[in-house]
Amino acid sequence: MLKRRNILKLTLLLSATMFLSAETSAQLRQKAEIGGGIGTFNYTGDLVRFYNPSFSQPAITAFYRHNISTVVSFRAGLTGGKLTASDKAHPIDAFANQRGYSFNITLIEASTVFEYHFLDWRDSKRKLRFTPYLVGGLVMFGISGVPTKNAEYSNVQIGIPLGGGMKYVLNPKWYVAFEFAVRRTFFDYLDNISDNDPTLKNYQYGNRFDNDTYFFMGLTLTRTFYDIPCPKNPY
Repeated sequence: MLKRRNILKLTLLLSATMFLSAETSAQLRQKAEIGGGIGTFNYTGDLVRFYNPSFSQPAITAFYRHNISTVVSFRAGLTGGKLTASDKAHPIDAFANQRGYSFNITLIEASTVFEYHFLDWRDSKRKLRFTPYLVGGLVMFGISGVPTKNAEYSNVQIGIPLGGGMKYVLNPKWYVAFEFAVRRTFFDYLDNISDNDPTLKNYQYGNRFDNDTYFFMGLTLTRTFYDIPCPKNPY
């Protein structure tokens, strides 16, 4: 027969094994993710005062995501596409119609953002595998425009992205997301128009107190990689 001390040791060993097994299962996490997608860029500024879908231009994106918790994720990405607008297409007033200005530039941005998910959407017990989410952070972008004669600026600028979207799980490894986010800039030359001297009568000026803004709207596909930590010695 086993001695009482040996029974106690065996009980402790079995308990520790069950604890480690449960802990390992609980620590199974979808930590790393990579993805990409397609979408559109859009713009508001001195040529377009409000979001106009007719000026949408194609854009593509690729990103890496690290899930900090079940509701918070960190994402780093690259996005590129075109920005364009024209006074002739949709003049905002009679002056814009006379000005007849247009622009067409390439914009590439690097972003670091945090995502906040409202639901624990990765829980396999939930029947509805989706969640709305918010996104915010910082972007650095470069444009292909050339400074005007009356203005000097850097083609590399920063902005604040704010927006949200919806994610849906296709299966344990793949999910899709729709996102719409605005990029608030500290820059008034996306359209290469700002506060030129109106007495020159060249119609190439705008509102220097109203910085330009651009938008990204897109559909992405993400691949999840599982991280299974090694059991730790409880002693």
